[in-house]
Amino acid sequence: MTFRDREYKCGIDVTLALVGGKWKASILWHLAQETMRFSDLQRQFSDTTRKMLTQQLRELETDGLVHRKVYPQVPPKVEYSLTEQGRTIFPILEMMCDWGRNYAQAGNPL
Repeated sequence: MTFRDREYKCGIDVTLALVGGKWKASILWHLAQETMRFSDLQRQFSDTTRKMLTQQLRELETDGLVHRKVYPQVPPKVEYSLTEQGRTIFPILEMMCDWGRNYAQAGNPL
């Protein structure tokens, strides 16, 4: 299958191209819970740099999974939320969360 002028062998590869990496799935998970400002996300992801968080959010926005709303005020206010398309991945993230929790609780090495 072709996606973005690139050939993929299966849908899993496309999914990982969209949400793979260290932060994207977690960002989507948090935005599924509530709309968040950049500073709220930065507090959630204190292990990452501002630049990396911005890059991940921009990629998710470009891919149509995250909506960025800028309010015309001073100081600037920006909120992030999931798009309709972004909400469709929530059941998958929820299953991943449950699987990881069960795996860790079973005493498997992480």
